[in-house]
Amino acid sequence: MSVHPHRTPDSPGAFEAAGAPATAGAVLITGAASGIGRAVAERYAEQGRHRLELVDADGDRLAAVAQELDARHQCLDLTDAGAPAAAVRRAGAAGPVEILVNAAGVYPSLEMAGVTADQWDRLFALNVRAPVLATAELARLARTAGRSASVVNISSGAALRSRPGGGPYAASKAALEMATRAAALELGPYGIRVNAVSPGFVRVDSDCNPVTEEYTAAVTPNPLGRPGTPQDVARAVHWIAGPEASWVTGEILRVDGGSSTGAPGLPRLWPPPDEPDGPDGRVGPDGRDGRD
Repeated sequence: MSVHPHRTPDSPGAFEAAGAPATAGAVLITGAASGIGRAVAERYAEQGRHRLELVDADGDRLAAVAQELDARHQCLDLTDAGAPAAAVRRAGAAGPVEILVNAAGVYPSLEMAGVTADQWDRLFALNVRAPVLATAELARLARTAGRSASVVNISSGAALRSRPGGGPYAASKAALEMATRAAALELGPYGIRVNAVSPGFVRVDSDCNPVTEEYTAAVTPNPLGRPGTPQDVARAVHWIAGPEASWVTGEILRVDGGSSTGAPGLPRLWPPPDEPDGPDGRVGPDGRDGRD
């Protein structure tokens, strides 16, 4: 059957399935047709323990990934208010959803001084509202069934530091991180863990958005000296969602090569003390003399 990229959550044919039952509960991954979401799906497919439930708005690409990974899939626009909960219900109809990975998101170039109400609302609908509502529905189903569950939201280093043209996106990711902590606090007593993985710059090439070497060099500076890959993030998601992290909840796991620790590319304020022209009482820009 064909897959249509803009079906509503309850329209006939919005859900298609393939593959045999797995030995554990399902992993539901949004944004699974490309980038980090696809890498997460591939990681779980390699393990072969879970039934895969994939969600994306790009119907053609999603169908291809689902066929490749022998996964079930739903083509939904998660900015529709009812779509996130519908995705969880439909996945759960085939068996319990054990893990939810909210990887769907959008990073538009928007200025804080020029963003429109519609642009802001659509951004927050996908980056914040969709993961919150999907988590709420999973929690409802898990509590009713008396089962534990694990949720991983994909955040971004932008939650800590914005950049020109990225203010609204940064605000959405900061909101998602607070929602992650709040959900972890409320759902922990029911055996439902909620965490986030926050990537730094991850190089994801696409036909419509090729990443140049110059751009990569400009945004890469971090102590480990390389950009991340979707696979780096997928490995972190797999760990924090799984049983080895069973006492971890409400955490924001920074997977960024250390870029959130500081700015390794900046020059020293003064030479080291063991050099001839080291600190000698000069006052730095912060008012300190360099010896304390």
